[in-house]
Amino acid sequence: MANMAQAVRMALHYAEKNLGVTDIFGEDVGAPLGGVFTCTQGLETTWNSPLDERGIISTAMGIALAGGRPVAEIQFCDYIYNTIDLLKLAGNTHWASNGQWNLPMVVMTPVGSGIRGSIYHSHSFDASATHIPGWKIVMPSTPRDAYGLLLSACKETNPVMFLIPKALMRVRGQELIPGEPAEDKALSKMIDAPLGDRSKWKAQWPALEDASIPLGQAKTVRVGSQVTVVSYGRTLPMCTAAAEKLAGEGLDAEVIDLRTLWPYDWAAIKASIEKTGRVLFVNEDTEVTNFGEHLVRRTVDELFFKLLAPPKLVAGKFVPGIGLADPLEAASVPQPHDIEAAIRALANTQP
Repeated sequence: MANMAQAVRMALHYAEKNLGVTDIFGEDVGAPLGGVFTCTQGLETTWNSPLDERGIISTAMGIALAGGRPVAEIQFCDYIYNTIDLLKLAGNTHWASNGQWNLPMVVMTPVGSGIRGSIYHSHSFDASATHIPGWKIVMPSTPRDAYGLLLSACKETNPVMFLIPKALMRVRGQELIPGEPAEDKALSKMIDAPLGDRSKWKAQWPALEDASIPLGQAKTVRVGSQVTVVSYGRTLPMCTAAAEKLAGEGLDAEVIDLRTLWPYDWAAIKASIEKTGRVLFVNEDTEVTNFGEHLVRRTVDELFFKLLAPPKLVAGKFVPGIGLADPLEAASVPQPHDIEAAIRALANTQP
């Protein structure tokens, strides 16, 4: 099974061959490295940019306005913050031009903790991204979803922010991507660049298919009846594992993978909360002005009389960064025991 980095790479290959993607670029995105997480190895339209995040975003905007279809990478989302004004311009271009100008561009960037990246390589960006209207915001939690969602992102006529959880880059999926060879090591031999000299290496791509997943469509990964758990990205597998563990205690949690933060699938969330009467939102961005807070607010506004317990949010601590030491990182972002405790508390709350 492909891991997430391989899934992203295969989606970009399909997109440059079939969806009109013209440029895939960023710091170390082109040969010989093919991205610090190897997401762009072997692709034909890659090139290396200077170490200049503002230059990367503005160049992507220019390519898109000129009729191209770029995919730009910011190497780590920690370094995207000095481009906020440009992201704002990209997001409002279609609106400000009364629909006359489109920006068919994708910005992908690794996000979150989990690789011991310390203060400069562990930030999240989902809350900040959802504060910029005009962008569609995507964060997958599985390789299959990464493949299908990135294909859809590459078809969009206006900007898409594709957030890739760093901690899940090397996690293999449980579902084959259409066209992927079934044998575990076969895919690696085909599309993973060798160590050492790569000057004569070329990827041997499988016969990939357009297995797009619509943006704005959540996925119920575990059906339950007592508590709804809504998450995405790195914390989604934690939520699923917590729900499975608590099933042994007789607690039945439903887990929803949001997949797209904007537009998000409110219909799926609403239907689940109406069924369970209890909801927990989980992500690892800092808890103040967190995207989960918006979902809590909407839940209270629209579903107050359906609730059997106050909605809960488990999120990252409101601290300036993530520490390098294991205990500091664990204390800064949600851990399995935090999610288990929140589900247990909700399930045991009676009106």
